[in-house]
Amino acid sequence: MPRRRSRANRFAPLTPPRTEQRTLALPDAGGTLAVVADTHSHPHPEALPLLRAMAPAAIVHAGDIGDLGVLTDLEAIAPLIAVRGNIDGRDGPPDVVELTITRAESQLRVLLTHIAVRGPKLKADARRLAEGFAADVVICGHSHVPLVARDAGFVVFNPGSIGPRRFALPIVFGALDVTPTGVDLRHIDCETGARWRPPA
Repeated sequence: MPRRRSRANRFAPLTPPRTEQRTLALPDAGGTLAVVADTHSHPHPEALPLLRAMAPAAIVHAGDIGDLGVLTDLEAIAPLIAVRGNIDGRDGPPDVVELTITRAESQLRVLLTHIAVRGPKLKADARRLAEGFAADVVICGHSHVPLVARDAGFVVFNPGSIGPRRFALPIVFGALDVTPTGVDLRHIDCETGARWRPPA
C-alpha cells in the first residue's frame, strides 16, 4: 500500500531534488553569465550567435532543455551549468544547482531550479531551497515569462524562453552581470539583438 503523506506535506515531492554544488570564479573586474531557459529542443536561430558575441564567462540553462544536443551547442560557447525541467528525463542534469560565484573578496550565491515562482512570488518549496542555501538570487524558467523581481529577500530572475514562441511572449534570454559595484540583470531580444524591456 502506498505511503500517505501528511496534510502539511501533501504537495512535497516524494523524493528530494537531485542537487549539485558548483562554483565559478570570476576575475576581480567581474564578468557576465548568459542565462537561458526553455529551449524545447529548438533554440531561436539567432540565439547562439548572440550568445557567442556576448562571450560570457558561463552559460546557465534553467531547464526544459529538450534534445540534449542543445547543451552540446551551448558548451561549445562557454562553460555550462544546467538543471532539468519538467519535460526533461532524469538521466541528464540535476534538479537544482547551488552555484557560488566568487569575485575578489565577494561571493554571489545563486539557486538554479526550473519551477520556482507563481507569478512574481516564490513557491514555498523554492523558497525553502533558497533559504537553505542562503541564496542571493533565484534563477528559474518554466513560465517563458521574462521576470526580474524581489520576493522574501531574494532576487528572482526568469530569463524567458529562447525556444518556440508561446502565445505573444518575447523570445529572449538573460544576462547576469557581476561588477565591482554589484549585480545587473537584463534581457536580450533574440529577434533584434537589443536589450528587451517589458512594455510600459
